Amino acid sequence: MSKLGEIISRNEERIRADWINDMGKSIQRADLISKVELEEQTRSLLSAIAKGASSDQSDDITGPQWNAARELLQDISSSRARQGFTPSETATFVLSLKQPLFMVIRQELSKNQEEMFAVVWTATQLLDKLALLTTESYTATREELISRQQQELLELSTPVVKLWDGILALPIIGTLDSARTQVVMEELLQTVVATNSKFAIIDITGVPTVDTLVAQHLLKTITAARLMGAECIISGVRPQIAQTIVHLGINLEDVITKAKLSDAFALALHRSGRGVVRLAPGAAQGSGGSSTRRDD
Repeated sequence: MSKLGEIISRNEERIRADWINDMGKSIQRADLISKVELEEQTRSLLSAIAKGASSDQSDDITGPQWNAARELLQDISSSRARQGFTPSETATFVLSLKQPLFMVIRQELSKNQEEMFAVVWTATQLLDKLALLTTESYTATREELISRQQQELLELSTPVVKLWDGILALPIIGTLDSARTQVVMEELLQTVVATNSKFAIIDITGVPTVDTLVAQHLLKTITAARLMGAECIISGVRPQIAQTIVHLGINLEDVITKAKLSDAFALALHRSGRGVVRLAPGAAQGSGGSSTRRDD
């Protein structure tokens, strides 16, 4: 490996120039990365590889002598994952170094075939390991991005709406799992505290099915809201969901349920000491046709 490091150090600029020239358009991706940035990445990486290959025990890329190369590759892979490169393009960025490196090795060691083949094999193993490292870093970054996007979607899919002073509504659409329940609970509790609301309507019209697990998640959310001083009402209980709840033996005796969101809203208004009345036809036209609120 020390021989490989010497060869790279002596021919660093030449290898780097050939490396960039030999890259295909699919690797360079001028639409995603600038030429200046690409040149800086190749220069820094080749220098780090030369340093690692020239050190003791340089065949182990997990050792401290490869710290600079590993960190640089991880940064490059992470940035390319965010820029929109594919995994194969990211790995090929390292693998495309093989040809210009092999050409230099052949010229340097042409008089010693045995040593030339040994150094070529060493370079092959090294670049393969580095390429695998880029794939691992790329995958880790993509998983992190996907996880963050899923969290953002969860937050967007569980909006807490203020219907009236002291009355909130939480429409739930889709399946309610453990991760989403945590987001729902946090959003609801934060809004309850921020608005000092006493009533929260959890609308499950958009929930396709309610099983034991979903019911447990709902009960946890209701219990947490009660501890914060808010009474919860579940609306959107369809006949199929009601039959499922009875069949599964789920206990919702302490929970107020309504078939429609409007019924739940009317109940919350009533319990908060408010009501809605319809104006007489003439009065309605005079006020623009809108209904008004009155305090009982």
